[in-house]
Amino acid sequence: MTPSTNLSSSGAGEEKLCIVNDHMGPFTVLYILIFIISLPGNLVSAWAFIRSPKAKQQSASIYLVNLLVADLLLLLALPFKIIKDLGAAPWELMVFHCQASAVTIYISLYASIAFLAFIITDRYLQECHTVRSLRLQEVGFARLLSLVVWLLLLLIMVPNMALPIKQIEARSYLSCSSLKQDISLHWHALTVFLCTALFLNASAAVLISSSLVVKKLLRSRSDPKLWATARRVAVSVAAVASAYILSFVPYHVVRTPYTLAQTKVIRDCETKKQLFLGKESTLLLSVLHLCFDPLIFFYLSAPFRHTIRKMLPCSRNQAISAAEEEAVEERLQPAASAQQEAAY
Repeated sequence: MTPSTNLSSSGAGEEKLCIVNDHMGPFTVLYILIFIISLPGNLVSAWAFIRSPKAKQQSASIYLVNLLVADLLLLLALPFKIIKDLGAAPWELMVFHCQASAVTIYISLYASIAFLAFIITDRYLQECHTVRSLRLQEVGFARLLSLVVWLLLLLIMVPNMALPIKQIEARSYLSCSSLKQDISLHWHALTVFLCTALFLNASAAVLISSSLVVKKLLRSRSDPKLWATARRVAVSVAAVASAYILSFVPYHVVRTPYTLAQTKVIRDCETKKQLFLGKESTLLLSVLHLCFDPLIFFYLSAPFRHTIRKMLPCSRNQAISAAEEEAVEERLQPAASAQQEAAY
């Protein structure tokens, strides 16, 4: 045996011994809990939006509906990850997860990032009501922007499904990066950096909108009516921004160094294991937004609230009160706009 062959065999053996995903039990239990808890809420949310015709007449509702679509897509793909991590999946299903359902999870996550950023920005624009911002709140523009987001994510992500993979020997623990050929690894790395750029832009929009909402709140302290409106918007923006930060910021702190381990820039096995555990822990936080989003739908969408309340066994007075609340909320927006223009 030549030295080069011996070195190659040693490297191959080291690669086989470096198993990073052999302690997935705790993660699997948590994923199952998230799936069980979030599934009823998101299904009820889908039913409520279908039964709410007025939801299609507001830009905020367009973004909320697209966020719900992203959540349902994630719920559809999550069982494949759970089965794979349990070690109960046949080899073909493990490969399918790496090629299709894992990519679907990331499409859903980055769609959620984009639409949460749009929702926060839209809440600020509802408070601002300048001529320019009113165009951004048009339903047609919201639909166009949503379509652009989905097309962009598909353009970036779908090649990860279509690029060729290696034919490797079946094993108990499959790392998806081990299936990828060199061109697939390069595209995967490019995908990560493009999606990170999308995350940074969305985060900038969240940060700017949140800062402007706080600034608006502080400037309206002298006017009780403006203060009440600004405080209501500030609370809703703070709630969505908190969910955004908790779900997606920790993941992106770990994502780039983990990608370097996947593309073999980082070769130390112990470092790979630590990065993998960090990635899985923060990905779990990202998936956790499935449990929070139905609360966001209820809190931010008056037509959604009205439909949900009609489902519950409540009195006639409560139903009328919900309808009046929706009507008052719709009337408040132009009134608040007139007050703010007078203040300026």
